[in-house]
Amino acid sequence: MERIRTDILVAGGGIAGLTAAASFAAEGFGVVCVDPAPPPATATKADLRSTAFLMPSVELLQRAGLWASLDPYATSLRIMRIIDAGGPENVIRETADFDAVEIGQEAFGYNLPNAVLRTELAARLEQMPQASLKHSTSLNRVTPRLNSVIAGLSDGTSIEAGLLVAADGRDSFVREALGIKARRWGYGQKALVFTVRHPQPHDNISTEIHRSGGPFTLVPLPDREGAHHSAVVWMEAGPRAAALHALDVPAFEVALNERSLNVLGELRLASDRAIWPIISQVAARFDGPRTALVAEAAHVVPPIGAQGLNTSLSDIAALRDLIVAARDGGRDIGGSALLETYNRKRHAIVQTRSVGIDILNRAAMTDAPMLQHLRRAGLKTIFGTTPVRRSLMRLGLG
Repeated sequence: MERIRTDILVAGGGIAGLTAAASFAAEGFGVVCVDPAPPPATATKADLRSTAFLMPSVELLQRAGLWASLDPYATSLRIMRIIDAGGPENVIRETADFDAVEIGQEAFGYNLPNAVLRTELAARLEQMPQASLKHSTSLNRVTPRLNSVIAGLSDGTSIEAGLLVAADGRDSFVREALGIKARRWGYGQKALVFTVRHPQPHDNISTEIHRSGGPFTLVPLPDREGAHHSAVVWMEAGPRAAALHALDVPAFEVALNERSLNVLGELRLASDRAIWPIISQVAARFDGPRTALVAEAAHVVPPIGAQGLNTSLSDIAALRDLIVAARDGGRDIGGSALLETYNRKRHAIVQTRSVGIDILNRAAMTDAPMLQHLRRAGLKTIFGTTPVRRSLMRLGLG
């Protein structure tokens, strides 16, 4: 059996896994990234979602040498607009514009299509001399040892590494293989994701509309084909979301425009629709023998406030800093002391953030009139109190 030796093995070739691999390779580590999916160019199902990268995540991508190829596809997010429409009539009751300029930023971040992201990240990783990317390959065995971890692969090869980074998703094989438990809870929600075109410019404003069932979010995309475009994440109760997904296009567009409150004019579908379950999940620990859990292997949160992937990339930045410092100090990059430090730093932050997002999601879901009134009052109070507003904007950046 062929055995490959490397500094770091990254399990998972999604956006987080590819970013992790590139980040570590850019610091001079030898990295192998194992991706169960086929190469992006041959993938059979396009990812219709987009991802908003907040500025700390953009800085991570810049340091890894990834941003230059992504920048042409990026749309800046200058204002985060929250609209409350939770009254008896389907009309706007309260609007709050959180402007990045107020906290000294030109933008909160940038939005990019996921399909472009994976293609560009994989292409960049394959150009890096310190990195190797194995598509259509998965881990089927993990054996931690005193000084290394050995992983068996589905293609019959094995990899020996000083550190295993699990970025293999919410149903992580690595997490399960190491016996690390995860607490998962649901909301009875699903998210519809798709792209729309609209007559009014989005003006680099991300708009989140709260009524019931969950937020309805319009996120700016680049203009194309002579029209303005936005990505949509529409969260609803599961049966309602399934019914919407099953509608034909004309009927769906009627429901879509009713829900959007005409904030960008008449919306028209510009892509197929996909549907995703909404859950929260937090692993009991983010470390194991010779292993660090990152991204959805460690935690999952509802897609509110661009916190999902950005929290994942904060994991990667924290782990990168620890292993660079360990290497430069002549210490073991996969040692238990380093991994315990990583777990201690990240687990508490993620637990706190998960609770906050859980509360926000439940508040956005409610159709109880009294709770909708409290939600409106809370938004008005937060927005109207300058120190609180600015603190929340900084906190949202991570």
